[in-house]
Amino acid sequence: MNKGQLIDMLTNSLGITKTDSKACVQSVFDAMTAALAKGDRIEIRGFATFKLKEYSPYTGRNPKSGELIGVDGKRLPYFKMCKELKKRVNK
Repeated sequence: MNKGQLIDMLTNSLGITKTDSKACVQSVFDAMTAALAKGDRIEIRGFATFKLKEYSPYTGRNPKSGELIGVDGKRLPYFKMCKELKKRVNK
């Protein structure tokens, strides 16, 4: 499912306009993005938890030349599904 399909499903199930559905979906995504950008954890019970994982800088190797290069530290979003979702998916 992509964002457009989610918007269509919301439009059909709630009987609202596609514009309103798009605004709702975008609002949720914006709120989640803002929370993660602040370093907050997002927990949606019965679905999943989203949080940021911190990765330390390290020395890597350029696969083409073999040269050692420094890789900066980074923060990446991490998704962990809850047990209920895992059970539903693995039926």
